[in-house]
Amino acid sequence: MPHSKPLMPSELQIFSSLNARMNLTSNDKRIFHNLQKGYEGELKFSRLLEKGITGDCIQLYDLLLESNQTEFQIDNLLIYQDTIFMNEVKYHEGDFLVSGDKWYMISSEKEIRNPIFQLQRSEFLLRQLLQQIGFHFNVEAKLVFVHPEFTLYQAPYDQPIVFPTQLNRYIKQLNYTPSRLTDKQHNLAKQLIHRHITTSRHERLPDYHYDDLKKGILCKACGGFMIPIRSAKLYCEICRQEEPTNLAVMRAVAEFYQLFPNKRINISIIHDWCKIIKSKERIRKILLDNMQLIRNGRYSYYIFNK
Repeated sequence: MPHSKPLMPSELQIFSSLNARMNLTSNDKRIFHNLQKGYEGELKFSRLLEKGITGDCIQLYDLLLESNQTEFQIDNLLIYQDTIFMNEVKYHEGDFLVSGDKWYMISSEKEIRNPIFQLQRSEFLLRQLLQQIGFHFNVEAKLVFVHPEFTLYQAPYDQPIVFPTQLNRYIKQLNYTPSRLTDKQHNLAKQLIHRHITTSRHERLPDYHYDDLKKGILCKACGGFMIPIRSAKLYCEICRQEEPTNLAVMRAVAEFYQLFPNKRINISIIHDWCKIIKSKERIRKILLDNMQLIRNGRYSYYIFNK
């Protein structure tokens, strides 16, 4: 089922590509770092759930939804028989302080956005959406901190927060939730997935142009640039990862399409984008084997198979 595991956000995928192919500004690097940390935290939490959850529930990740023309993001949703647990996952590291409604990072004394407000906003919009589509569930929202070196000083005890030392206990509590799934819960999951928004209106992408980007095929393991070692293999000198050439080229095609969805995919541009594949005929064969050719004379192009 889509969203049954954390998905790398398209925004993070684009930032990863651009980070390898151009010099990001300091602000863009900060956004990229925050996106990386957020995704890392979701992966860690998903592994804990995978090992610990024994009850009958549906797990959904990374839903971008809309209620009354307002977007909201849900990191993790656990659908039980009568209750939905909405988990906002944070991977903050270091010492933080709560003073009233304000949160501070102690090392820099900088104020950060109060994540409780974000949680409350998402919970309200989820309840609103459930009413709109005709589903009635109890909703319990939690702010879940998963980094082992996170500390929050002066935290009110009555807030819906799960600290790193409480994660195992929280999962055990989830397992005590009475649950027997029926069509109702599965239909809700399908409705939410159907309503998922692929691209947010609020994506914060750097300004980039094709001619300014470094060309080549990136390693799927470390993001370094690959080199050919044999006709059918590419090699990463950084992490020593090997990959069949046809698979690596198709990854590069998918990356190109994500960065430039309005550009047509043809032999010449993919030959230029990949750079290290000397033969255009090789590119043509890989595209023909994996994509659909739209014939239009010298302006022929390729589209992904449906």
